[in-house]
Amino acid sequence: MLQTFEISYPIIQAPMAGVTTPKFVAACVEQGVLGSIGAGYLDGEQTKSFIQEVKKLTKKPFAINLFVQEEPRIDIDVLQKARMALQPFYDELGLSPVQSVMSKEVFEEQVQAVLDENVAICSFTFGIPSADVIHRLKDNQVYVIGTATTLEEAKRVEQAGMQAVVLQGGEAGGHRGSFTEPLQLIDLHDLLQQVVGQISIPIIAAGGIVTKEDVSKALAMGAQAVQIGTALLVADECEISPLYKNALLQSEAQQTTITRAFSGKPARGLANGFTERMKNATVAPYPLQNDLTTTIRKEGAKQGKADYLSMWMGEKSYLVKQPGTVKSIIEKLL
Repeated sequence: MLQTFEISYPIIQAPMAGVTTPKFVAACVEQGVLGSIGAGYLDGEQTKSFIQEVKKLTKKPFAINLFVQEEPRIDIDVLQKARMALQPFYDELGLSPVQSVMSKEVFEEQVQAVLDENVAICSFTFGIPSADVIHRLKDNQVYVIGTATTLEEAKRVEQAGMQAVVLQGGEAGGHRGSFTEPLQLIDLHDLLQQVVGQISIPIIAAGGIVTKEDVSKALAMGAQAVQIGTALLVADECEISPLYKNALLQSEAQQTTITRAFSGKPARGLANGFTERMKNATVAPYPLQNDLTTTIRKEGAKQGKADYLSMWMGEKSYLVKQPGTVKSIIEKLL
């Protein structure tokens, strides 16, 4: 895998949608790990220009992650209830409610951008893309990676012809890569025990990897690489808001929660006023809920109000206490 990805260390920077910037991705690449663009919230044009910006900053290979999008079945009643649940937040922030929620056909445009720009590695979250998409990418020498949270999902990723799988433990921050029901939160250690030996494609371990011991343990259990998100959020080159970075550095044990309230898909982040108040509320399916809450998150950040932000981080975020350069964070993990 080190040779395939042209990396010095078996470490992949997690492709965190809404968090990654060209500067951050390139900084990770230049330190010998696989930098990854989190393109989940971008459209086709934005995806293309993001790739081009990274290329200006590094000549080495990097990866991109796409959210597999299905056209949501729009239930007007559910959408109306979801809007009503968010009305107090619009009012508190002085916002007009989001009126038009259009599911755009962005996924195909993103795949085309990956092909047009010759990105070396493409991973997928929220399921398995069509056989046509997988074939087109592989025919163009793009290395294709899937995401799984259970043994069944890992087997399906392999059967679909993907070349590696990110095995996401229940501890992981950000969106769950699950695509089968019911949602399962199997911790990484147990998941590796269940999957290693049951599939033949390389395994990338993700979830709760914040120390040197975590890295060693995952590799010793049969993973060929590890994927790290939360530990890199405090890097100097990571351009998240000071509000988000400080919340992570000050986080304590058992302060994260799994919520669908921000995007319509389950994701792990810091529990706050929004996640608490939305616990029993009606939530629209992804990507509709994501569209409905975009202005809330943006305005919350602008006003410096952490209670309105989606601050994705893993279960072991409380162990991340030392900001520094990407280089210094990577060195501590080796």
